[in-house]
Amino acid sequence: MFVVVSYDIPEDKRRTKVMKLLRNFGAHVQYSVFECELKDTAYQQLRERLALLIAPQVDSVRFYFLDEDQVKRIEVVGKKPVERPREFYVVG
Repeated sequence: MFVVVSYDIPEDKRRTKVMKLLRNFGAHVQYSVFECELKDTAYQQLRERLALLIAPQVDSVRFYFLDEDQVKRIEVVGKKPVERPREFYVVG
């Protein structure tokens, strides 16, 4: 599934931890926005780990799920096009 994750976290330390976590799951496309191509298990891991990092009374994390047709319709003006992970195989 393709998920756009945005966050609004006022405290620098928590915001940095969230940003570093999200780097493991997707592409950092704007200051507080990531685009992630995730399997269900990776999404659940991300949600669980975020729940441990944020302060729900003051922080906000949003997940926007896009189907393949919607992903194809994303328009970008300026730098940083939509990044899709490439599949690769190790041949040995």
